[in-house]
Amino acid sequence: MVRKEMIAMLLAGGQGSRLGVLTSDVAKPAVSFGGKYRIIDFPLSNCINSGIDAVGVLTQYQPLVLNSHIGIGIPWDLDRNNGGVTVLPPYEKSDASEWYSGTANAIYQNLKYMESYNPEYVLILSGDHIYKMDYEAMLDFHKQKNADVTIAVLPVPMEEASRFGIMITDDENRITDFEEKPEHPRSNLASMGIYIFSWPVLRDALIAMSEQSNCDFGKHIIPYCKDHDQRLFAYEFNGYWKDVGTLGSYWEANMELIDLIPEFNLYEEYWKIYTKQDMIEPQFVAESAQIERSIIGAGAQIYGQVYNSVLGAGVIVEEGAVVRDSILMKNTVIGRNAEIEKAIIAEDCTVGENTRIGVGEEAPSRLNASIYAFGLATIGEKTSIPANVRIGKNTAIRGITDAADYPEGELASGGYIIKAGEQS
Repeated sequence: MVRKEMIAMLLAGGQGSRLGVLTSDVAKPAVSFGGKYRIIDFPLSNCINSGIDAVGVLTQYQPLVLNSHIGIGIPWDLDRNNGGVTVLPPYEKSDASEWYSGTANAIYQNLKYMESYNPEYVLILSGDHIYKMDYEAMLDFHKQKNADVTIAVLPVPMEEASRFGIMITDDENRITDFEEKPEHPRSNLASMGIYIFSWPVLRDALIAMSEQSNCDFGKHIIPYCKDHDQRLFAYEFNGYWKDVGTLGSYWEANMELIDLIPEFNLYEEYWKIYTKQDMIEPQFVAESAQIERSIIGAGAQIYGQVYNSVLGAGVIVEEGAVVRDSILMKNTVIGRNAEIEKAIIAEDCTVGENTRIGVGEEAPSRLNASIYAFGLATIGEKTSIPANVRIGKNTAIRGITDAADYPEGELASGGYIIKAGEQS
Protein backbone atom coordinates (compact mmCIF):
# COMPACT_ATOMS: atom_id res chain seq x y z
CA MET A 1 0.00 0.00 0.00
CA VAL A 2 1.35 3.46 -0.91
CA ARG A 3 2.38 5.45 2.14
CA LYS A 4 0.16 8.44 2.97
CA GLU A 5 1.47 11.61 4.57
CA MET A 6 -1.71 11.99 6.67
CA ILE A 7 -4.74 9.79 7.11
CA ALA A 8 -7.96 10.69 8.96
CA MET A 9 -9.78 8.63 11.57
CA LEU A 10 -13.39 9.79 11.87
CA LEU A 11 -15.22 8.81 15.07
CA ALA A 12 -18.83 8.19 14.06
CA GLY A 13 -20.02 5.57 16.52
CA GLY A 14 -21.80 7.80 19.02
CA GLN A 15 -25.45 7.48 19.93
CA GLY A 16 -26.05 11.19 20.46
CA SER A 17 -28.44 10.48 23.32
CA ARG A 18 -29.13 14.21 23.89
CA LEU A 19 -30.95 14.24 20.54
CA GLY A 20 -33.57 11.96 22.09
CA VAL A 21 -35.92 10.17 19.69
CA LEU A 22 -34.01 11.52 16.65
CA THR A 23 -31.25 9.01 17.38
CA SER A 24 -33.34 6.03 18.49
CA ASP A 25 -32.65 4.26 15.19
CA VAL A 26 -29.74 6.18 13.67
CA ALA A 27 -26.28 7.19 14.85
CA LYS A 28 -25.94 10.92 15.46
CA PRO A 29 -23.58 11.47 12.47
CA ALA A 30 -26.30 10.04 10.19
CA VAL A 31 -29.00 12.50 11.34
CA SER A 32 -30.29 14.71 8.49
CA PHE A 33 -29.17 18.32 8.37
CA GLY A 34 -30.07 21.29 6.20
CA GLY A 35 -32.72 19.51 4.14
CA LYS A 36 -30.18 17.63 2.01
CA TYR A 37 -27.20 16.50 4.06
CA ARG A 38 -26.33 14.24 6.97
CA ILE A 39 -24.08 15.53 9.76
CA ILE A 40 -21.16 13.28 8.72
CA ASP A 41 -21.04 14.96 5.28
CA PHE A 42 -19.26 17.95 6.83
CA PRO A 43 -16.08 16.28 8.17
CA LEU A 44 -15.97 13.96 5.13
CA SER A 45 -16.20 16.94 2.75
CA ASN A 46 -13.56 18.78 4.81
CA CYS A 47 -11.24 15.80 4.30
CA ILE A 48 -11.49 15.68 0.52
CA ASN A 49 -11.38 19.50 0.25
CA SER A 50 -8.20 19.39 2.38
CA GLY A 51 -6.55 16.80 0.13
CA ILE A 52 -6.95 13.87 2.55
CA ASP A 53 -7.95 10.78 0.58
CA ALA A 54 -7.63 7.98 3.17
CA VAL A 55 -10.36 8.11 5.81
CA GLY A 56 -11.32 5.41 8.33
CA VAL A 57 -14.88 5.86 9.64
CA LEU A 58 -15.37 4.16 13.01
CA THR A 59 -19.00 3.10 13.46
CA GLN A 60 -20.78 1.34 16.29
CA TYR A 61 -24.25 2.50 17.40
CA GLN A 62 -27.07 1.84 14.87
CA PRO A 63 -24.73 1.93 11.85
CA LEU A 64 -27.16 0.83 9.11
CA VAL A 65 -28.16 4.27 7.76
CA LEU A 66 -24.60 5.57 8.13
CA ASN A 67 -23.05 2.62 6.29
CA SER A 68 -25.59 2.87 3.48
CA HIS A 69 -25.00 6.64 3.20
CA ILE A 70 -21.21 6.33 3.02
CA GLY A 71 -21.21 3.29 0.71
CA ILE A 72 -17.86 3.20 -1.11
CA GLY A 73 -17.40 6.97 -0.80
CA ILE A 74 -18.39 8.03 -4.33
CA PRO A 75 -20.00 11.43 -3.42
CA TRP A 76 -16.80 12.55 -1.68
CA ASP A 77 -14.48 11.18 -4.40
CA LEU A 78 -13.29 8.64 -1.83
CA ASP A 79 -13.85 5.51 -3.96
CA ARG A 80 -10.17 4.80 -4.53
CA ASN A 81 -8.00 1.72 -4.93
CA ASN A 82 -5.31 3.26 -2.77
CA GLY A 83 -6.91 4.97 0.19
CA GLY A 84 -10.52 6.08 -0.03
CA VAL A 85 -13.06 5.63 2.75
CA THR A 86 -13.16 2.48 4.91
CA VAL A 87 -15.95 1.78 7.40
CA LEU A 88 -14.42 0.30 10.58
CA PRO A 89 -17.01 -1.33 12.87
CA PRO A 90 -15.96 -3.25 16.02
CA TYR A 91 -15.13 -6.84 15.11
CA GLU A 92 -14.68 -10.20 16.80
CA LYS A 93 -11.13 -11.31 17.53
CA SER A 94 -10.03 -14.88 18.22
CA ASP A 95 -9.84 -14.25 21.97
CA ALA A 96 -12.71 -11.79 22.47
CA SER A 97 -15.31 -9.56 20.89
CA GLU A 98 -14.94 -5.96 22.00
CA TRP A 99 -17.18 -2.98 21.55
CA TYR A 100 -15.42 0.35 21.27
CA SER A 101 -15.28 1.88 24.76
CA GLY A 102 -14.06 5.46 24.62
CA THR A 103 -12.73 7.50 21.72
CA ALA A 104 -9.11 6.40 22.10
CA ASN A 105 -10.04 2.74 22.57
CA ALA A 106 -11.85 2.86 19.22
CA ILE A 107 -8.69 4.19 17.53
CA TYR A 108 -6.49 1.68 19.38
CA GLN A 109 -8.58 -1.22 18.07
CA ASN A 110 -7.75 -0.06 14.53
CA LEU A 111 -3.97 0.18 14.86
CA LYS A 112 -3.53 -2.33 12.02
CA TYR A 113 -5.59 -0.18 9.66
CA MET A 114 -3.39 2.83 10.42
CA GLU A 115 -0.18 0.78 10.22
CA SER A 116 -1.15 -0.36 6.73
CA TYR A 117 -0.61 3.23 5.54
CA ASN A 118 2.41 3.90 7.78
CA PRO A 119 1.46 7.62 7.75
CA GLU A 120 3.57 10.46 9.06
CA TYR A 121 0.53 12.05 10.70
CA VAL A 122 -2.92 10.95 11.86
CA LEU A 123 -5.88 13.34 12.03
CA ILE A 124 -8.54 12.42 14.61
CA LEU A 125 -12.03 13.81 13.91
CA SER A 126 -15.49 13.66 15.38
CA GLY A 127 -18.38 12.84 13.05
CA ASP A 128 -20.96 15.09 14.70
CA HIS A 129 -20.04 18.74 14.19
CA ILE A 130 -21.12 21.26 11.55
CA TYR A 131 -18.19 23.29 10.21
CA LYS A 132 -15.79 23.88 7.32
CA MET A 133 -12.11 23.58 8.09
CA ASP A 134 -8.93 23.23 6.05
CA TYR A 135 -7.04 20.43 7.80
CA GLU A 136 -4.06 21.08 5.51
CA ALA A 137 -3.57 24.50 7.15
CA MET A 138 -3.64 22.80 10.56
CA LEU A 139 -1.04 20.27 9.34
CA ASP A 140 1.20 23.13 8.13
CA PHE A 141 0.96 24.65 11.62
CA HIS A 142 1.82 21.25 13.18
CA LYS A 143 4.93 20.97 11.01
CA GLN A 144 5.98 24.59 11.53
CA LYS A 145 5.86 24.14 15.31
CA ASN A 146 7.60 20.76 15.11
CA ALA A 147 4.67 19.54 17.24
CA ASP A 148 3.99 16.02 18.45
CA VAL A 149 0.32 16.78 19.02
CA THR A 150 -1.77 19.69 17.71
CA ILE A 151 -5.23 20.32 19.15
CA ALA A 152 -7.71 22.53 17.31
CA VAL A 153 -9.20 25.10 19.68
CA LEU A 154 -12.05 27.55 19.36
CA PRO A 155 -12.23 30.78 21.41
CA VAL A 156 -15.50 30.74 23.37
CA PRO A 157 -17.07 33.39 25.63
CA MET A 158 -15.36 33.19 29.04
CA GLU A 159 -18.73 32.64 30.77
CA GLU A 160 -19.24 29.46 28.69
CA ALA A 161 -15.69 28.10 29.06
CA SER A 162 -16.58 25.85 32.01
CA ARG A 163 -18.61 23.64 29.61
CA PHE A 164 -15.51 22.62 27.60
CA GLY A 165 -12.07 21.09 27.82
CA ILE A 166 -9.92 24.24 28.07
CA MET A 167 -6.32 24.66 26.84
CA ILE A 168 -3.89 27.07 28.55
CA THR A 169 -1.14 28.24 26.16
CA ASP A 170 2.00 30.38 26.13
CA ASP A 171 2.98 33.07 23.60
CA GLU A 172 4.10 30.40 21.12
CA ASN A 173 0.70 28.61 21.27
CA ARG A 174 2.32 25.74 23.14
CA ILE A 175 -0.09 24.06 25.55
CA THR A 176 1.20 24.44 29.09
CA ASP A 177 -1.85 23.03 30.86
CA PHE A 178 -5.42 21.91 30.24
CA GLU A 179 -8.53 21.55 32.33
CA GLU A 180 -11.64 19.48 31.72
CA LYS A 181 -14.76 21.62 32.31
CA PRO A 182 -13.05 23.85 34.93
CA GLU A 183 -15.20 25.69 37.46
CA HIS A 184 -12.90 28.75 37.19
CA PRO A 185 -11.40 28.64 33.67
CA ARG A 186 -7.99 30.25 33.11
CA SER A 187 -8.46 30.50 29.35
CA ASN A 188 -11.24 30.58 26.77
CA LEU A 189 -9.61 28.21 24.24
CA ALA A 190 -11.97 25.22 24.00
CA SER A 191 -10.84 21.93 22.50
CA MET A 192 -12.80 21.06 19.34
CA GLY A 193 -11.98 17.35 19.61
CA ILE A 194 -9.83 17.61 16.44
CA TYR A 195 -6.26 16.38 16.83
CA ILE A 196 -3.21 15.89 14.62
CA PHE A 197 -0.69 13.41 16.01
CA SER A 198 2.69 12.52 14.66
CA TRP A 199 2.11 8.81 14.04
CA PRO A 200 4.82 7.32 16.35
CA VAL A 201 3.57 9.51 19.22
CA LEU A 202 -0.05 8.39 18.75
CA ARG A 203 0.88 4.71 18.41
CA ASP A 204 3.02 4.73 21.56
CA ALA A 205 0.37 6.57 23.62
CA LEU A 206 -2.43 4.23 22.49
CA ILE A 207 -0.41 1.13 23.33
CA ALA A 208 0.71 2.56 26.69
CA MET A 209 -2.86 3.46 27.71
CA SER A 210 -4.60 0.44 26.17
CA GLU A 211 -5.49 -1.09 29.54
CA GLN A 212 -7.46 2.00 30.62
CA SER A 213 -11.19 1.39 30.74
CA ASN A 214 -13.17 3.75 28.48
CA CYS A 215 -9.89 5.12 27.15
CA ASP A 216 -10.49 8.65 25.92
CA PHE A 217 -8.34 11.28 24.18
CA GLY A 218 -9.17 14.17 26.52
CA LYS A 219 -8.93 12.17 29.74
CA HIS A 220 -6.07 9.75 28.97
CA ILE A 221 -4.11 10.19 25.73
CA ILE A 222 -3.51 13.97 25.85
CA PRO A 223 -2.46 13.88 29.57
CA TYR A 224 -0.16 10.92 28.80
CA CYS A 225 1.52 12.86 25.98
CA LYS A 226 1.98 15.92 28.19
CA ASP A 227 3.37 13.86 31.07
CA HIS A 228 5.91 12.34 28.66
CA ASP A 229 7.18 15.75 27.54
CA GLN A 230 5.66 15.67 24.07
CA ARG A 231 5.30 19.01 22.29
CA LEU A 232 1.59 19.97 22.43
CA PHE A 233 0.31 22.99 20.52
CA ALA A 234 -3.09 24.70 20.12
CA TYR A 235 -4.25 25.58 16.61
CA GLU A 236 -6.79 28.40 16.84
CA PHE A 237 -9.83 28.14 14.57
CA ASN A 238 -12.06 31.19 14.12
CA GLY A 239 -14.66 29.99 11.61
CA TYR A 240 -18.21 28.69 12.13
CA TRP A 241 -18.34 25.53 14.26
CA LYS A 242 -21.45 24.06 15.81
CA ASP A 243 -21.79 21.07 18.07
CA VAL A 244 -25.33 19.96 17.27
CA GLY A 245 -25.44 17.72 20.32
CA THR A 246 -28.72 19.02 21.76
CA LEU A 247 -32.14 19.46 20.16
CA GLY A 248 -31.82 23.21 20.75
CA SER A 249 -28.43 23.57 19.02
CA TYR A 250 -29.54 21.24 16.20
CA TRP A 251 -32.68 23.32 15.61
CA GLU A 252 -30.71 26.60 15.81
CA ALA A 253 -28.04 25.43 13.34
CA ASN A 254 -30.74 24.50 10.81
CA MET A 255 -32.56 27.81 11.31
CA GLU A 256 -29.30 29.74 10.78
CA LEU A 257 -29.12 28.32 7.26
CA ILE A 258 -32.19 30.31 6.23
CA ASP A 259 -31.03 33.67 7.56
CA LEU A 260 -30.93 36.38 4.90
CA ILE A 261 -27.13 36.30 5.07
CA PRO A 262 -26.45 32.89 6.63
CA GLU A 263 -23.56 32.71 9.07
CA PHE A 264 -22.74 29.30 7.59
CA ASN A 265 -22.81 29.21 3.78
CA LEU A 266 -23.55 25.77 2.33
CA TYR A 267 -23.13 26.91 -1.25
CA GLU A 268 -19.55 28.19 -1.60
CA GLU A 269 -18.02 26.96 -4.85
CA TYR A 270 -14.51 26.65 -3.47
CA TRP A 271 -15.45 24.53 -0.43
CA LYS A 272 -18.35 22.31 -1.41
CA ILE A 273 -20.20 20.05 0.95
CA TYR A 274 -20.75 16.72 -0.78
CA THR A 275 -23.46 14.18 -0.01
CA LYS A 276 -25.09 11.06 -1.37
CA GLN A 277 -27.78 12.17 -3.82
CA ASP A 278 -30.81 10.02 -4.52
CA MET A 279 -32.16 10.23 -8.05
CA ILE A 280 -35.50 11.89 -7.40
CA GLU A 281 -37.79 14.22 -9.30
CA PRO A 282 -37.63 17.99 -8.79
CA GLN A 283 -39.75 19.72 -6.15
CA PHE A 284 -43.31 20.81 -6.93
CA VAL A 285 -44.86 24.02 -5.60
CA ALA A 286 -48.62 24.25 -6.20
CA GLU A 287 -50.50 27.43 -7.04
CA SER A 288 -52.09 27.29 -3.57
CA ALA A 289 -48.65 27.16 -1.83
CA GLN A 290 -46.90 29.94 0.06
CA ILE A 291 -43.21 29.65 0.95
CA GLU A 292 -41.06 32.19 2.79
CA ARG A 293 -37.42 31.96 3.94
CA SER A 294 -37.20 28.17 3.75
CA ILE A 295 -35.05 25.39 2.35
CA ILE A 296 -37.12 22.92 0.32
CA GLY A 297 -35.50 19.60 -0.60
CA ALA A 298 -35.65 17.85 -3.97
CA GLY A 299 -38.85 15.95 -4.71
CA ALA A 300 -40.85 17.86 -2.06
CA GLN A 301 -44.47 18.73 -2.86
CA ILE A 302 -45.83 21.91 -1.30
CA TYR A 303 -49.56 22.64 -1.48
CA GLY A 304 -49.86 24.50 1.86
CA GLN A 305 -47.81 27.21 3.61
CA VAL A 306 -44.18 26.92 4.75
CA TYR A 307 -42.45 29.68 6.71
CA ASN A 308 -38.93 29.83 8.13
CA SER A 309 -38.43 26.07 7.90
CA VAL A 310 -36.07 23.40 6.55
CA LEU A 311 -37.71 20.58 4.58
CA GLY A 312 -35.90 17.47 3.37
CA ALA A 313 -36.30 15.55 0.13
CA GLY A 314 -39.71 14.08 -0.65
CA VAL A 315 -41.59 15.97 2.08
CA ILE A 316 -45.28 16.58 1.30
CA VAL A 317 -47.19 19.52 2.83
CA GLU A 318 -50.84 19.10 1.84
CA GLU A 319 -53.35 21.83 1.07
CA GLY A 320 -54.28 24.09 3.98
CA ALA A 321 -51.37 22.84 6.15
CA VAL A 322 -49.09 25.44 7.77
CA VAL A 323 -45.48 24.74 8.79
CA ARG A 324 -43.55 27.36 10.79
CA ASP A 325 -40.04 27.42 12.34
CA SER A 326 -39.70 23.66 11.89
CA ILE A 327 -37.43 20.94 10.52
CA LEU A 328 -39.15 18.21 8.52
CA MET A 329 -36.89 15.38 7.40
CA LYS A 330 -37.02 13.22 4.28
CA ASN A 331 -40.35 11.70 3.08
CA THR A 332 -42.47 13.11 5.92
CA VAL A 333 -46.10 13.91 5.07
CA ILE A 334 -48.13 16.70 6.71
CA GLY A 335 -51.88 16.20 6.25
CA ARG A 336 -54.45 18.74 5.09
CA ASN A 337 -55.07 21.72 7.40
CA ALA A 338 -52.49 20.52 9.95
CA GLU A 339 -50.46 23.21 11.77
CA ILE A 340 -46.84 22.59 12.76
CA GLU A 341 -44.94 25.13 14.86
CA LYS A 342 -41.34 24.81 16.14
CA ALA A 343 -41.12 21.06 15.66
CA ILE A 344 -38.41 18.63 14.60
CA ILE A 345 -40.00 15.76 12.70
CA ALA A 346 -37.69 12.92 11.64
CA GLU A 347 -37.74 10.88 8.42
CA ASP A 348 -40.75 8.91 7.11
CA CYS A 349 -43.35 10.35 9.50
CA THR A 350 -47.02 11.09 8.82
CA VAL A 351 -49.10 13.77 10.55
CA GLY A 352 -52.88 13.47 10.16
CA GLU A 353 -55.33 16.11 8.95
CA ASN A 354 -56.22 19.02 11.24
CA THR A 355 -53.58 18.01 13.80
CA ARG A 356 -51.76 20.84 15.59
CA ILE A 357 -48.19 20.40 16.85
CA GLY A 358 -46.38 22.90 19.10
CA VAL A 359 -49.38 24.53 20.77
CA GLY A 360 -50.00 25.99 24.25
CA GLU A 361 -47.71 27.14 27.03
CA GLU A 362 -44.37 25.49 27.73
CA ALA A 363 -44.06 22.91 30.51
CA PRO A 364 -41.00 20.82 31.49
CA SER A 365 -40.71 17.39 29.88
CA ARG A 366 -41.80 14.49 32.06
CA LEU A 367 -39.63 12.13 29.98
CA ASN A 368 -36.32 14.01 30.25
CA ALA A 369 -36.32 17.73 30.96
CA SER A 370 -32.65 18.16 29.99
CA ILE A 371 -33.22 16.71 26.50
CA TYR A 372 -36.76 17.73 25.54
CA ALA A 373 -36.58 21.46 26.11
CA PHE A 374 -36.25 24.67 24.06
CA GLY A 375 -40.03 24.73 23.42
CA LEU A 376 -39.67 22.09 20.69
CA ALA A 377 -41.94 19.20 19.78
CA THR A 378 -39.75 16.26 18.68
CA ILE A 379 -41.08 13.37 16.59
CA GLY A 380 -38.93 10.27 15.98
CA GLU A 381 -38.43 8.39 12.72
CA LYS A 382 -41.35 6.44 11.12
CA THR A 383 -43.86 7.90 13.59
CA SER A 384 -47.51 8.17 12.68
CA ILE A 385 -49.72 10.81 14.33
CA PRO A 386 -53.49 10.59 13.81
CA ALA A 387 -55.84 13.31 12.61
CA ASN A 388 -57.46 15.93 14.84
CA VAL A 389 -55.08 15.87 17.82
CA ARG A 390 -53.22 18.68 19.63
CA ILE A 391 -49.60 18.30 20.73
CA GLY A 392 -47.86 20.74 23.07
CA LYS A 393 -44.26 21.93 23.52
CA ASN A 394 -41.27 20.02 25.00
CA THR A 395 -42.99 16.85 23.85
CA ALA A 396 -41.58 13.61 22.41
CA ILE A 397 -43.41 11.04 20.27
CA ARG A 398 -42.13 7.86 18.68
CA GLY A 399 -43.99 4.99 17.06
CA ILE A 400 -47.34 4.33 15.38
CA THR A 401 -49.86 6.23 17.50
CA ASP A 402 -53.63 6.42 17.23
CA ALA A 403 -56.43 8.51 18.71
CA ALA A 404 -56.55 6.36 21.88
CA ASP A 405 -53.02 7.52 22.77
CA TYR A 406 -54.26 11.13 23.08
CA PRO A 407 -56.76 11.49 25.95
CA GLU A 408 -59.33 14.12 24.98
CA GLY A 409 -57.42 14.46 21.71
CA GLU A 410 -54.36 16.03 23.31
CA LEU A 411 -50.76 15.44 24.36
CA ALA A 412 -50.14 18.39 26.68
CA SER A 413 -46.83 20.26 26.84
CA GLY A 414 -44.15 18.20 28.58
CA GLY A 415 -45.89 14.92 27.71
CA TYR A 416 -44.57 12.01 25.68
CA ILE A 417 -45.68 8.88 23.84
CA ILE A 418 -43.01 6.22 23.32
CA LYS A 419 -44.71 3.09 22.07
CA ALA A 420 -43.96 -0.21 23.87
CA GLY A 421 -40.63 -1.76 23.00
CA GLU A 422 -39.25 1.48 21.64
CA GLN A 423 -36.41 3.47 23.18
CA SER A 424 -36.43 7.17 23.96
